[in-house]
Amino acid sequence: MTDLQNAVLCCIERERLEFEWLEVRTRGQYVRRLRRLSRAEQAEWDRREQEALRRLADYDPEHRCNG
Repeated sequence: MTDLQNAVLCCIERERLEFEWLEVRTRGQYVRRLRRLSRAEQAEWDRREQEALRRLADYDPEHRCNG
């Protein structure tokens, strides 16, 4: 695989991970606006968002394509 192909694939994967994080964050915000969450629900949304952000943060140093 050429460096250019690798860079493109890297950026596509990073974009996917970033979109995943933004989607979780946005959905959580919408749910919070619709109704009051229980502590367990709030903790679950926080966990999902942190997990998505962790995957994105872990990806950057390993692949060096931090858009």
